[in-house]
Amino acid sequence: MTVFLVIIVLALLAVTGWQISKIVQLSKKPDADTSQVANDNDNRMNGKLMLGFVIFLYILTIFCFWNYGKFYLPEAASEHGSQYDTLMFVSIALIMVVQIITQGLLHIFAFKYKGNKNNRALFYADNDKLEFIWTIIPVIVLAGLIIYGLFTWSDIMNVNEDEDPMVVEIYAYQFAWRARYSGEDNTLGKANVRFIEGVNQLGVDESDSYGDDDKITTELHLPVNRPVLFKFRSQDVLHSAYFPFFRAQMNVVPGMITQFSFTPTMTSDEMRSSKYMQEKVKSVNDLINEQNKELAAQGEPAKDSYEFEYFLLCNKICGQGHYNMQMKIVVESEEDYQAWLDEQPTFASTMEGQNQSGTEDAASEDPKPADEAGEAPAGENGSENGESAEGTQEETTVAVVEEN
Repeated sequence: MTVFLVIIVLALLAVTGWQISKIVQLSKKPDADTSQVANDNDNRMNGKLMLGFVIFLYILTIFCFWNYGKFYLPEAASEHGSQYDTLMFVSIALIMVVQIITQGLLHIFAFKYKGNKNNRALFYADNDKLEFIWTIIPVIVLAGLIIYGLFTWSDIMNVNEDEDPMVVEIYAYQFAWRARYSGEDNTLGKANVRFIEGVNQLGVDESDSYGDDDKITTELHLPVNRPVLFKFRSQDVLHSAYFPFFRAQMNVVPGMITQFSFTPTMTSDEMRSSKYMQEKVKSVNDLINEQNKELAAQGEPAKDSYEFEYFLLCNKICGQGHYNMQMKIVVESEEDYQAWLDEQPTFASTMEGQNQSGTEDAASEDPKPADEAGEAPAGENGSENGESAEGTQEETTVAVVEEN
């Protein structure tokens, strides 16, 4: 009903505006120019408006670059990042040069050659030379930009196997990430979503010995200045792995494996101590402190202060929790990385722990009576057979725990 009323009100307003315009037309003097053709006054006004608009456009452009240039990402934290940034800035420079020239000529010509009843336009059918010039110049510029981009793309995407990159799988699912390290053999075990069961959340094939030393984590730790080859896999829908500070992004497609490689060049501590990041952290914390004052006045808990960390983000709208799909990235020295990696359990040990737990649970659910096993009941020969007494005591404890 509300929508219907809004439509009626808008229709009535439109009718009212149309009636007012008719009244204005009727109220004009008899000698007023009511022609629909623009006269000299109209042309002069439109010429001035065109000139004023292009001046406003240039001022707005300068203001945006000057005031919002700080929102560019800082220095790239990967080896290929400088190539990526160079390509982007070359593209922006070309676009801005063309935009300034073409928009300026368009609006200046509209002002200079505005309509005048005493002037007659020159009929100019065609000019092959002009058409060749304004066709060949864009072709050359765009071809050069595309070729440069293809070479840059090739340098970034081609993986140099001679560098022996560390292989890491990035596994995406709604709405989180997991990292699987390839272990000492630097080879990932086979995996399929059909194998997902229990603690095997990534569907690693237990029959593949290459997967025994794989390590699955909820954080992504990377050694600085060491090439990393990422293998991307999705459990459910289309995701996009986005590493903004490393200038890397790759779609994560269900049913197929995509890959991307880069070499991190700045540790988390180095980025955190950079001038750009210190200023950013300070500005964010200033806002948080202002908000905390308001929260304190309302008796609500304060927000935590902001501290910079690298993050892996999802850059595809993949569902309701997309906004919070992220994983912390820590870039550190080789020694710190190895120390952290040594603390992580292997896939084989994780599955062994699950299997042992399952066996114990099955045994506790259906314990064998002591007299059927040929052992003495609890309390008999307890001092003579310590193992039987200990086993009976464990079964009794498990049964009590399950009852509770």
